[in-house]
Amino acid sequence: YVGGLDAAVTEEILHAAFIPFGDIREVNIPKDYAENKHRGFGFVDFDDADDAAAAIENMHGAELLGKVLKCNLAKPTTKLQPGQAVWTAEEWLSSTLKDNGNASEKIDE
Repeated sequence: YVGGLDAAVTEEILHAAFIPFGDIREVNIPKDYAENKHRGFGFVDFDDADDAAAAIENMHGAELLGKVLKCNLAKPTTKLQPGQAVWTAEEWLSSTLKDNGNASEKIDE
């Protein structure tokens, strides 16, 4: 995960900034299609975990096009299959209902 991206940063620029740390599998900067620009963050997927760790260590707090980068290991939010609703994931149910008592009791009501 790379946050704090300037609006002018492209996938090519991000790739060039991170390639010194190792072979990159993929660079992705999600777009806000309503505004036709990216949302200020992206993902750099390295082939090797050690290369990713080196990139995080060296690029967190670095500047790119005048903005300070925030770099850390991206973590998936849930384990969903394509087309699966978020409320069908046990993790989501447990975390959403944990403050309201036992999740299985709430589901049965």
